Amino acid sequence: MPSVRVRDIDVYYEIHGDGPPLVLIGGLGVDLTVFAPFTERLARTFRVLTFDNRGAGRSDKPDVPYSIPMMAGDVDALMDALSLSRAHVVGVSMGGRIAIELAAGRPDRVDRLVLVSTAATGTGRLRMSLPARILGLAKRLHLIPGAGAVQRQPHYAYQRQVAASTSYDGADQLDAIEAPTLILHGRRDRSVRPAAALATRVGIRDSEIEFFRGGHMFFLLTQRDEAAARIEDFLQDWRDRHWPSNAAQI
Repeated sequence: MPSVRVRDIDVYYEIHGDGPPLVLIGGLGVDLTVFAPFTERLARTFRVLTFDNRGAGRSDKPDVPYSIPMMAGDVDALMDALSLSRAHVVGVSMGGRIAIELAAGRPDRVDRLVLVSTAATGTGRLRMSLPARILGLAKRLHLIPGAGAVQRQPHYAYQRQVAASTSYDGADQLDAIEAPTLILHGRRDRSVRPAAALATRVGIRDSEIEFFRGGHMFFLLTQRDEAAARIEDFLQDWRDRHWPSNAAQI
């Protein structure tokens, strides 16, 4: 099973598909198996790098304070370790905040940015919408392919991630994002209110937003093909661009 040393931790990662490189950053309290069907769908077009954030799955889980900038630094270092100079980045929920931090701090890393069920600021406390609860239950009941193979997240690690995500405020960094950005959001999202997603769109130049049925992340299950097709369409013109040869090494 592939893992690589990234700063102070070992990070578990997987690579799926062939094509333009795409980094998929997952969300709070989950490992990469939760997004396996979505990853498989994207891997029809892209070479998808997916991984477990610190504190989750098969990556290390140090019992120290976490932060969104820290986890963005993990992604930056992971790309270095895999000789990936630049890629599209898709961030889901907490992973969207990590993607925002990465795109603002390292614009040279990110070609195009897709933010799913996220916003630039936390609320100070965790709000779990019904769809997000259902997603967690599906994982615990092993209804998501491959999810049963991964160890349960320790409570301390979950709380470290919660603190990092809910305390994050990246609103002041949005104007530093140079990458064209697509925001996908659920109309009934109660974890990250649609108004917060709209505020994020206003803060990012050259960005657009599209709403789907349902709540937090739920359209990745119920409308997976539609969401993936929208992402592919947004990234379409990338295929005709010239990229460094090391982009194909991951």
